[in-house]
Amino acid sequence: MKLVVGLGNPGRRYQKTRHNVGFAVLGELARKFGAGGVKAKFHGELVEADLDGQRALLLSPLTYMNRSGTAVQAAMSFYKLAQEDLLVICDDLNLPVAKLRIRAQGSSGGQKGVEDIVRRLGTEEFARLRIGIGVPPENWNWADYVLSRFDKQESAEIEQTVCLAADAVAVWARQGTEVCMNRYN
Repeated sequence: MKLVVGLGNPGRRYQKTRHNVGFAVLGELARKFGAGGVKAKFHGELVEADLDGQRALLLSPLTYMNRSGTAVQAAMSFYKLAQEDLLVICDDLNLPVAKLRIRAQGSSGGQKGVEDIVRRLGTEEFARLRIGIGVPPENWNWADYVLSRFDKQESAEIEQTVCLAADAVAVWARQGTEVCMNRYN
């Protein structure tokens, strides 16, 4: 079984913000591959999915971004999953808007949700799918920027990228990180 975690902040206020692209990808995965309704579990929302023959759990932590590790640690412990069964989907300020980057492991890159997951799990050795949200314009505070919405042109790009990212997750689940990196990076 695989655990796919999309990072974001709960509530209407944060819907469609740059920081919530992880939630958007999980929404697309649930639409395409969901095998049941949403359950409240592990400090988040959980959907079972069949990713073309690979059983997966789709987890949206409702702990707010900076405490995402609480939900991930609870799910990993309950199902006794190994790090190689975990994929975290998050936004990335260091990538151009709509650019995908898959990695088998690595640092948090300053992403606070990933940082908390690393701290809670005690390792950086888990896959992550980063989605570029672009660099804040001059004179913008980065915190305000990640909580802002995409402009009209960016929104169209992000919609396409969310669909592409969902396809990438299915490839990761079936064929592994290396194949996914070669196909989508």
